[in-house]
Amino acid sequence: MAQRPFPWEKSYPPGVRWDAPMAVGTLPAMLDEAAASFNGKTAIEYRDREIGFAALREQAERAAAAFLRAGIGPGTTLALYLPNTPYHPFAFFGGLKAGARITHLSPLDAERELAHKLTDSGARTLVTTNIGALLPTALRLLDAGLVDRVIVGDDAAWGPAPHPTTAVPARAGVVAWDRFVEGAAPPPEWPAVTPSDIAVLQYTGGTTGLPKGAILTHANLTSAQAIYDAWQGGQGQLRVGQEKVIGVLPLFHVYALTTVLLRHIRLGNEILLRLRFDVETTLRDIEVKRATIFNGVPTMWIALCNHPGIETRDLSSLTRCSSGGAPLPVEVAERFERLTGHALRGGWGMTETCSPGAALPVSGPVPTGAIGLPLPGIEMDVVALDDPRRRLAPREIGEIRIRGPNVTPGYWNRPEETAAAFVDGFFLTGDVGYMDEDGYFYLVDRKKDMIISGGFNVYPQMIEQAIYEHPQVEEVLVIGVPDAYRGEAAKAFVKLRQGAPGFTLEELQAFLADKVGRHEMPTALEFRPSLPRTAVGKLSKVELREEERRKRQEQVRRSA
Repeated sequence: MAQRPFPWEKSYPPGVRWDAPMAVGTLPAMLDEAAASFNGKTAIEYRDREIGFAALREQAERAAAAFLRAGIGPGTTLALYLPNTPYHPFAFFGGLKAGARITHLSPLDAERELAHKLTDSGARTLVTTNIGALLPTALRLLDAGLVDRVIVGDDAAWGPAPHPTTAVPARAGVVAWDRFVEGAAPPPEWPAVTPSDIAVLQYTGGTTGLPKGAILTHANLTSAQAIYDAWQGGQGQLRVGQEKVIGVLPLFHVYALTTVLLRHIRLGNEILLRLRFDVETTLRDIEVKRATIFNGVPTMWIALCNHPGIETRDLSSLTRCSSGGAPLPVEVAERFERLTGHALRGGWGMTETCSPGAALPVSGPVPTGAIGLPLPGIEMDVVALDDPRRRLAPREIGEIRIRGPNVTPGYWNRPEETAAAFVDGFFLTGDVGYMDEDGYFYLVDRKKDMIISGGFNVYPQMIEQAIYEHPQVEEVLVIGVPDAYRGEAAKAFVKLRQGAPGFTLEELQAFLADKVGRHEMPTALEFRPSLPRTAVGKLSKVELREEERRKRQEQVRRSA
């Protein structure tokens, strides 16, 4: 450990201690404690139907008993292919109570990504719902032999559906949720679950290869809650059992899993669970349901800022607004505060840190452009790009490292990648930035080519590999370009095969429809007679990024 006090401790708000106690435990025990402490309170409201803490625990235990009856328990992986619906917390807590580990499949994933995550994680049972294309996709995975069982939660159980649903077919390998859990009796003794056990395999990726599963233990996820307790509690922001939290962030994403579901179940607060983000629904939750906390990604804050008449809406119930999932543009935060009078604060974290990393104090002035101060219990520093063991002085730019009780122990079945990700006990984040003299951290760039689009990680090489399957493509490079709504989006630069006629952006998007997720879909296409290369002949993105940067500067100059 570096010499204390750390530089950031002098910038902590009064009442916050870096060395605050960090209790760890398990997620099933956390739910048990919440159900006992907040019996009679509402845990989740979904389509105006309320689920109490006791009922949530009961549903999780019914699911756990059914999973165990089906052979899903310690040493197995359970896949959740779910949007924001009560079936998620039922299956999530139920799977963990049974001693299984959970892997989240994103409804945005292309089928090849789903296939990889299922195969890599070892999951043979998949829980989904019959909303939209989820069930048809799950059935194709079943037909391909990638899973043995598909458990389907009927969306109609929550009232008339405002969206298309698919009938649950009567066929081998498919079972409705209600029938699956029916009659399942608790075992004489629940499987032993310890803090060091794996709770979640959360898939993330890089610029090369397929997504890899970040191992998140029960200790990682519960220590993340202790970290937030120390930070928010020290600033007087811990109102146990008093908050109403807007839950529009997708629960399959670590940001929502940690800061919405686990956070507020633990604190006895009510989660207004919503299938997807919609401005008017969100405003109704604030004005009518009197929501007090809203965690969002930058695209949501941009949509609210751009909503006609937002400055006249009654947002007085809100006590805290926070942004995560992607860098929050300074101008968006300033505009939101100017329009609504509410401070909007961002932060920084990763899948591999269970979300917590750095955060800005909830009130008072903060340096422009800073991502925040390292949270209690977390150490961060900056090291040379060419030597990850050489620490840099304040304001020197390098790669950010992090360590703490919330940081993943490694990647599932990836010993070499795990070894490469850690140096001297610190996790190498791949983010390039610096720390100032007061301990605030700043991001400058990303060491990896990863694009963050609407809060979701997008990996250019995965898109490039898919585009290379097009018969007319000889070479392709994909980079991130600014997008007014998503923050960043993918742009493809293509060199055609000799004599190829070419294609439109819309034709390319149609070709990629079953190969990449919607969040990965290129929104711009440019043909080039040749693509830039390095001195040793490798394709290079540096020149393309610089061209796009100059193009943006020229557009700004002209508009000014």
